[in-house]
Amino acid sequence: MEVPVETLMRLSELPTGIKAVIKSHDESDFQLTLMEMGCIPGEPIWVEMIAPMGDPMAIQIAGYYLSIRKQDADKIWVELTLS
Repeated sequence: MEVPVETLMRLSELPTGIKAVIKSHDESDFQLTLMEMGCIPGEPIWVEMIAPMGDPMAIQIAGYYLSIRKQDADKIWVELTLS
């Protein structure tokens, strides 16, 4: 039996199609806006697609799609579990 490995990374680094869970946000003026958009700790999230030039990103969270700039996704810490 393999032991799961927990990985913490920024949302901006999460590859397309990989599911993760939001763990925290960097302290910023944008933190409240992220929470209002549904980016709250404990919420499952994944990157649906990334624009051809790398910005913005389309993420799926709380049952809807959200387009977010990469610089804002860089302020969100997510955790994924690899088996």
